[in-house]
Order: sequence, then C-alpha cells, then structure tokens
Amino acid sequence: MVHYIADSAVFIMGKDIDPGTIITVSSVVEELRSSEASLRFELAREGGTRVELPDPLIRKKVLEIAEGTRDVEELSSTDIDILSKALEYKDDAVLLTDDYAVQNVAHVLGIEVMPVAQKKIRDVLQWQKECTGCHRRFDKGDVCPVCGCTLKKRRKRKI
Repeated sequence: MVHYIADSAVFIMGKDIDPGTIITVSSVVEELRSSEASLRFELAREGGTRVELPDPLIRKKVLEIAEGTRDVEELSSTDIDILSKALEYKDDAVLLTDDYAVQNVAHVLGIEVMPVAQKKIRDVLQWQKECTGCHRRFDKGDVCPVCGCTLKKRRKRKI
C-alpha cells in the first residue's frame, strides 16, 4: 500500500488524495493558518489520515544529508520531520510537497516525490553562499567574515 506523506501544501491547496493513505506530522498541523486548510485537515483526519511523530534517529540522518546538500539552512523543523517520516516509509511512500529544498533532499535520500501545485525539480543541487561584495564563497552563514557584506545562496554544482 502506498502511503502519501503530506506537507502542509496538501491541506492548503486541497490536493485530492484518499485520506486513508495520508500520513503527516504534528508540526504540519500547526502550520495550517487558514480555516479552509484546517477544515480540509479535519475532514482528512476523519477519513483516516494519520498524524505520527518522526523517528529521532532517522531525523538525525536527514539532517546530515541536508547539511551535505547545504539545504539545511532552508529547511524548517517541519520540513525535516516530513522528510524523516517519508524516509521511515521509504519503500512505500510518496512525499507530497512543493518545497524545492525538501524535494532536493528527498531525491538524495531516494524518496519518491510528487508536487502538489508546482513543477517537480529536475536536478539535485548542492548549494553554497557567495559574498555580494568580495565574491568569495562559503559553505554557510549570512554575513561575509572577510568584508561584512551579505551572503547570497548560489548553486555550487549538480549532484
């Protein structure tokens, strides 16, 4: 049986999926701000959608992979949780998300991804930061340690 691991976009956009096959995490529920999205979630929950906690060991592995692709700065705690849950069900899971950083890490983890309303990513990328002043490149940070200008996210290479 295929399990659909749902990001908040599923409930915000109203993706039509059998609620009995959906699994999400509690932090996704906390992200639902509109009454429509909350109602969609409640209806899905009544239809069999499950809310589960991510495994802490799997979550640690997801964080390590996200650090390797340099997506970790873009991912929220909720993103890490849904990636962890998708990895837990990896062989039977499809991750439903529009978040490109989540899709990038999911591809590295070998998790099947289905976008909710946007296009799917074509390439898995590794990121780095480039100074807007001196153009030096760094792995992380928001301010250049050399000249003090802001760092911008740039594609380092395709994986």
